[in-house]
Amino acid sequence: MWQQQAYLCDPLRKTEFFNKPRDGVEKQQTMSKLHFTTKHANEATVQRNWYVVDGTNQTVGRMCSKIAAILRGKNKAYYTPHVDCGDYVIVINADKVVFTGTKIEYKEYHNFSGYPGGQKIEIAKDLMRRRPEVIVERAVKGMLPKNSLGRKMYKKLFVYVGAEHQHKAQQPKELKF
Repeated sequence: MWQQQAYLCDPLRKTEFFNKPRDGVEKQQTMSKLHFTTKHANEATVQRNWYVVDGTNQTVGRMCSKIAAILRGKNKAYYTPHVDCGDYVIVINADKVVFTGTKIEYKEYHNFSGYPGGQKIEIAKDLMRRRPEVIVERAVKGMLPKNSLGRKMYKKLFVYVGAEHQHKAQQPKELKF
C-alpha cells in the first residue's frame, strides 16, 4: 500500500494502474511538501559586512585561507559560486604574522617582468622586512578564483602594517580565528 501511495504523489508516473479511481472516488495527486527551490544570491540580495582581523602571531596560511573563504562568501547560507557574495576584510598588524618551520628562511617569492633576465626571487625574510603586507596579499590572492570574479573579490581585501586602519567609518566587526 505504501508503494502505491508513493507513486500517487509522483507526478512523473502516469500509469493507468495508479491513476484510475478506486472505489468510485478519484484521488487527487499532490506534490511532496519536502520539495523546495534553491535561493540564488545576486547583487541586489547580497548583504556585505566589514570584518577586521588582527594578524598578530597568526600563521600566514591558516589565517589567509579563512580570509579567502570570507572574501568568497563561503560563510553565508546563500553562497552562490558565480556571484560575489563575500564580505570586506581588513587585516591589521600584517608585519606580525608568523611562518611555521623554516619557511621564513627558505620560502621564495618569484616575480617575472616578462623580459629576458627579468626574474627576481626574494626570500620571505627579506620581503617581510621590506613590504610585510605583500605576504598576506599574495597568500590570499592565490586562494581566490583566477578570473574576473576573483579579481573583484580581491579588491575587498585591505592589508595594513600597523594597528591603525582608515575604515573606522564602516564599523568593522572583529574576527577571531
